[in-house]
Amino acid sequence: MGALRLEHDSSAALGVPAHVTILFPFAPPAEVDEDAVAALVAAHPAFEFELATVEHWPQPLTYLAPVPAGPFLALTNAVWRRWPAYPPYEGAHETVIPHLTVGEAELALDAELPISCLAREVVLIEQDDAGRWSTRRRFPLQGVA
Repeated sequence: MGALRLEHDSSAALGVPAHVTILFPFAPPAEVDEDAVAALVAAHPAFEFELATVEHWPQPLTYLAPVPAGPFLALTNAVWRRWPAYPPYEGAHETVIPHLTVGEAELALDAELPISCLAREVVLIEQDDAGRWSTRRRFPLQGVA
């Protein structure tokens, strides 16, 4: 999947790992209260999910849909309630759809699905002045040591 994302998702080349977004955009780095993020994330249990289907948006964009989506939506809504100045995708979409972007094109994937996964943490990434992304901190979900 990594090579496919590098070829078809420009964010992969800038350091963004494969992920299901919880909230973007988020607060500027200097305004992030890491203790508050840690407490919020720790209140949500780790959970199993599957990347179950290949889906497309008309932009065009190809993504994998996680099932169940509910735990991702619960995290998104909790973060948004705590930081209401940062609505998901700046409020551009009426409905938030959890997804893992594969490429910025309509791709015909020959992936062996479903892919079983375990969400055990929320990773805060931030962008530097050159446009590169890196991990700032990992926040474990409840039940993960």
